[in-house]
Amino acid sequence: MANQQTSLDTVFHALADPTRRAVIGRLLGGAAPVKRLAEPFAMGLPAFMKHLSVLETSGLIRSEKAGRVRTCHLNADRLAAAEDWLSEQRAVWQGRTDRLAAFVESQNPPTK
Repeated sequence: MANQQTSLDTVFHALADPTRRAVIGRLLGGAAPVKRLAEPFAMGLPAFMKHLSVLETSGLIRSEKAGRVRTCHLNADRLAAAEDWLSEQRAVWQGRTDRLAAFVESQNPPTK
């Protein structure tokens, strides 16, 4: 359980940055070379590579090098794990708000 929590921590840490979220969004359309992923961002390649390193550490992406080209791939399983956690939290809070709404309605019945 603690290992899974640490794993989710690294995923949410990676997703906390807008640059990294944009990279994930781009990779949802398919694998891409690092140079192409870096083009939309106004930062040097070393700074961009730090973002990729965070994404790789979290397991959200993996990369492979062929010759001089490093290509990044999305790890959809890691993204699905974060989505599963969010869905669980949504269900818990939805149940709580539903019970609160029922309680409020029971205290203030509609007048006719």
